[in-house]
Amino acid sequence: MNNDKQIKNDKDLPKELYKVAREKGTEAPFTGKYVNNHDAGMYTCAVCGTQLFSSDAKFDSGTGWPSFTDPVAMEKVALLEDNAHGMHRTEVICRTCGAHLGHVFDDGPMDEKTGQPAKRYCINSVCLEFEGKGSSGDAEKSDKK
Repeated sequence: MNNDKQIKNDKDLPKELYKVAREKGTEAPFTGKYVNNHDAGMYTCAVCGTQLFSSDAKFDSGTGWPSFTDPVAMEKVALLEDNAHGMHRTEVICRTCGAHLGHVFDDGPMDEKTGQPAKRYCINSVCLEFEGKGSSGDAEKSDKK
């Protein structure tokens, strides 16, 4: 884990964030604040602030959760085998703080270069914060979407 980020204390996390990030829960589909966010900017971990996903990689998967083709860098996330609930999936966690973010699937949009589907990082909105690019190019924190 990277110690140069300010990781929030578990006891200070809002109840829903704790449930998802620490107990590996999930928010209900189509209820997250970033499902329909189409603004330019960066999505960061809600627990530690690590930059995770760029809006350039976000797409509408129709699943009810924010979906991305790639993280900003693979070093920012860890992928773990997840066989919970009778399913075989790949869990996505923040490499800095260990927060459960969601899961990754092989059914993203078609990659025109390879002719194969891209990845679909299906991420819980509650585990993200959004830093939008303002008109001056500076990032603005937002959680209103």
